[in-house]
Amino acid sequence: MSFTFRCFDPLEDAQLLHGWVTRPYASFWGMLNATVEDVTEEYAKIQSSGHHHALLGMDDGVPAFLMEEYLPASSPLNAVYAVQPGDIGMHLLVAPPQGTPRNGFTADVMESVLDRLFQKPGVDRVVVEPDARNTKIHVLNARLGFEPAGEVTLPDKQALLSFCTRESFESTRAARSSTPKHQSIQEQHCDHR
Repeated sequence: MSFTFRCFDPLEDAQLLHGWVTRPYASFWGMLNATVEDVTEEYAKIQSSGHHHALLGMDDGVPAFLMEEYLPASSPLNAVYAVQPGDIGMHLLVAPPQGTPRNGFTADVMESVLDRLFQKPGVDRVVVEPDARNTKIHVLNARLGFEPAGEVTLPDKQALLSFCTRESFESTRAARSSTPKHQSIQEQHCDHR
């Protein structure tokens, strides 16, 4: 499976993203009651920050997920852990399925996102801080090589700080690719915020 990425355009893409972030499955994204204008404003800030930006992930030309990458040293994480050179932060939100959900789709998306991040020069470790109550994403994170470092208090949530090294990702990716997929199991959507 191969995905492509393009820069998220706050003006052009806010309506689409609004349709994702206001659904119950995306409750941990924190925008359930947002308007389209709120989404436009938030992502205009992100895209102009210089240290945080969003990309729209495409599956065969169709928007399928949103990923954000950011520098932890320029985020609230800087106050709760010792940021290391080579750290990059990541958020991920998969779109609601169109038709029948595909088994393993969210894991495939996350693998593609991690692969993209680890291809960036100087990136040694991916940092995530999902809501501590978001147990679905903790399971997916572990499947792809993230190791929890403990709960931290951030301005908008109690989060489970977790790290994925390049080596851990490569190891879990190799194990995943050797495991046959069972088509009868449907995967739940998870988000990363």
